Amino acid sequence: MSATEIFNHGITELNLGNSKKALNLFNKVLELIPNHVDALIKKANILGKFGKYVDAISIYDKVIEIEPQNVLALINKGLALHYLARYDEVITCFDDVLKIKSNNTTALYNKSSSLAKQGNIKDSLDVLKHTIKLDHSFKYKAKFDIDFEHIKTNNDFKKLVL
Repeated sequence: MSATEIFNHGITELNLGNSKKALNLFNKVLELIPNHVDALIKKANILGKFGKYVDAISIYDKVIEIEPQNVLALINKGLALHYLARYDEVITCFDDVLKIKSNNTTALYNKSSSLAKQGNIKDSLDVLKHTIKLDHSFKYKAKFDIDFEHIKTNNDFKKLVL
């Protein structure tokens, strides 16, 4: 079986909810092609699902070494860092995404969320306001997001999400 066939089989297993089988298949792809970016990202995503954020981050870093402009790897690394409450690094990661795609709403929203968790409310709300202008659905997401729980009573936050 070729690396492409193994990778595609891994995608199928992943879509069926068989994360462990998919992980084994992506590892087989990586034995054949160590810098297979898509297999690396899928492997890191699975590790993130299993709560192995540090391992996932190291794989995203490898992808970023191979492809510095890989937005998916940068976003996923930022999300993994967020789960570890490493907010300075999260913000740097999302800033790197925004240098590549200035209006990436996923990066903007998660940057806002991390700024809020860090206690930087003014900047968080500025970024959130910009995100909502780009995509109105983030208004509702923010309203119920646990990351904004501690600022739900802030009048500026209320104006943004109500």
